[in-house]
Amino acid sequence: MNVPEVVRNKALARGAADWLDRLPELADELAARWRLRLGRVFDGATEALVLEATLPDGVPAVLKLSLPGMARDELTVLRLAGGDGCAKLFHADEALDAAVLERLGRSLFELALPLRRRHEILVGAAAAVWRPAPGVGLPTGAEKARRLVEFIPATWEQTGRPCSERAVEHALACAARRRAAHDDERAVLVHGDVHQWNALEAAGGFKLVDPDGLLAEPEYDLGVIMREDPLELGDPLERAGWLAARTGLDAVAIHEWGVIERVSTGLLCERIGLQPVGRQMLAAADRIAPAKRA
Repeated sequence: MNVPEVVRNKALARGAADWLDRLPELADELAARWRLRLGRVFDGATEALVLEATLPDGVPAVLKLSLPGMARDELTVLRLAGGDGCAKLFHADEALDAAVLERLGRSLFELALPLRRRHEILVGAAAAVWRPAPGVGLPTGAEKARRLVEFIPATWEQTGRPCSERAVEHALACAARRRAAHDDERAVLVHGDVHQWNALEAAGGFKLVDPDGLLAEPEYDLGVIMREDPLELGDPLERAGWLAARTGLDAVAIHEWGVIERVSTGLLCERIGLQPVGRQMLAAADRIAPAKRA
């Protein structure tokens, strides 16, 4: 079975070599249980093996086998969304980190639409997911900020300091502010990874796949849009302002989540060899980081 290189690298980084070895057997087991007809492997996934599948009634679907321990929050989001804004969930086995989802069309990336149109689509898809969801066991925005405060400096050292210390310090300061600003009463269900590879054509528009799943301020999702397209970033405050005007949300929060996501994701891409996007994100982070005071 041809596992995409990025998925294989992530599995090995997480100590999941046994999972890689078991994938063919696991796919066959689930296909038999859910009476699926399996097809080709999709090569664009980064944290799961995704195979073309067909349900017994002929409905097109995909079988997704996520890295061990990574499906619980995603499945929670998909169940809560109920096919609104995210792909519809047909079957799931949380213990095996497996799911059968509706098969969608081309990604927004493949369509090569103008930047502003891409952002309009991504904002609309993200907003369809936003809803109150207290007590469902998802991590909060505050917890995510805390984890990234630990992740960023550690990964910066592990990857040979591929961006400036100024960029790291800027991201950590923004994370501290977003953690302090978290408000359980304002928090909503957010997708957590809203970008053009995760937005796929669906009947009547686009749906999102691969949710991370958080209970956070909705600005978090727009921060992910901020981190994307680093070569077209321009003035980040202008982009944050446009996103804020489009949604009625806070431009400062959007910008700060973008700073955090740009650095943390760039460092992750460095670690797993996802290039050139990792270098591009970190170069953008270096460009916008404030100068250190004397």
